[in-house]
Amino acid sequence: MKATVQPPIVYKSISELMRELGMPKPVHPLVALVSYNLKTVSSKNAGRNILIDFYKVAFRRNFKGQVKYGQNYYDFEEGGLAFLAPNQLVTVPAEGSSYDGYTLYFHPDLIRNYPLGKRMRQYGFFSYAVNEALFLSDKEKQVVAGLFESIAAELNNNIDSFSQDILVSQIELLLNYSNRFYNRQFLTRKNVHNDLITKMDDYLAERFDNDAAGRSGVPTVLELADYLRVSPRYLTDMLKSLTGQSAQQHIHDRLIEKAKAILSTSTLSIAEVAYQLGFEHPPSFNKLFKRSTNMSPKAFRQSFN
Repeated sequence: MKATVQPPIVYKSISELMRELGMPKPVHPLVALVSYNLKTVSSKNAGRNILIDFYKVAFRRNFKGQVKYGQNYYDFEEGGLAFLAPNQLVTVPAEGSSYDGYTLYFHPDLIRNYPLGKRMRQYGFFSYAVNEALFLSDKEKQVVAGLFESIAAELNNNIDSFSQDILVSQIELLLNYSNRFYNRQFLTRKNVHNDLITKMDDYLAERFDNDAAGRSGVPTVLELADYLRVSPRYLTDMLKSLTGQSAQQHIHDRLIEKAKAILSTSTLSIAEVAYQLGFEHPPSFNKLFKRSTNMSPKAFRQSFN
């Protein structure tokens, strides 16, 4: 008999989550900061999947234990920053995990009427998987710790007409520093990421060379990310940092390279080339080729004659 799969626990409000964690009611209903100081964190729901309807930023100076994200476990011993957007599925850490740091929760309503609310999409790390967390240098940890301490100090003040403006500006500063530090991480781990790019190019070459594209369609960013075991947004941000191209642009470049090879060495019709590369409609191939090379596939082929 199969074990019954329990549905995820859904938390719609920060106050509800604080009650579950045994924490005091948040001073501000739309934002809360939890401080951990190397104490063991336990929960009656350890191992259960949860969904929260707000943002989460976790800062760990040190961490003993494992975090589960999807089917993978992530060892976060060195600490750093991890981010969750609303309605992402995570698993409550197992009993015995110990933290040293902070966890910030803030509801989308806190920033909805601010410019930050419209710019949240630019902080792509909220779509990264936990195993793509931000590893911080000791100097960066000091900067981040200072930002969290400033947020804590503001939350300990009496709420007035300036409170929300200040909190939102502090959160935005934290996110901007996180963007900076992620860009540094892409560069300092360049060798690891170059290996990832090589693996991706090998996969694309195999897809195009064995006619798999014709059967499966044009490769997608999601397909590549699944193969490389990274999140689609992390793949795009990593490529943007190292090559200046998005993952979609990278796929198109490799596709055009293969198209040029076929057009210059075969007698296949333009439509047959399009189908072989995975396009359902040849005009879509023609449009992409012309946008990438400033000439049509037919004109490109004729240039070799």
